[in-house]
Amino acid sequence: MLTPPAALHALLFASGKPLQKKQLAKLLGIKDAECALALKALDGLLKGSGLTLIETDFDLELRTAPEAAPIVKKFREGELSRDLGKASIETLATITYGSGTTRGEIDWVRGVNSSASLRTLLMRGLIEGREDERDRRRIRYSVTTEALAHLGAARSEDLPHYSELAAGARKAVEEEAAAAAEPGAGGTE
Repeated sequence: MLTPPAALHALLFASGKPLQKKQLAKLLGIKDAECALALKALDGLLKGSGLTLIETDFDLELRTAPEAAPIVKKFREGELSRDLGKASIETLATITYGSGTTRGEIDWVRGVNSSASLRTLLMRGLIEGREDERDRRRIRYSVTTEALAHLGAARSEDLPHYSELAAGARKAVEEEAAAAAEPGAGGTE
């Protein structure tokens, strides 16, 4: 069984984004005061580790420590200077023409896991993720203005064959969702 500080560390690491303090306490089944003590203990454990807690009145996030900035910057510059690669370009195209696409839908279209490509595109600021309003467990990805500018388009509709490809993508996703919703169907998402 994990201690509360270790459990908090695991949750913050796994989320990769800010989490509400109340949500953390609820997930751990502890009171707010106990959660505050666990956060203080975790903060102490992280000293000198290259990681730190970023805390607001309501949220908490695990990030790299300021003293790790030079090495992290060097890593990101190296990663960002490489070409996107075929997998990331396929993922970007799927998101661009699919508009508001989930990772499950991207994986289904590509036939492979797209996690690494999504991470690369997110780091480069070419896509953004937003919580799915219908299912808060999923993230819907869309292109950023940075991506459109890079592609030389003022809006998605200006991209080549956008209307027919976007309509085809929507139809394929709807058909897959309908098939997955049928009784006895083994849908993945």
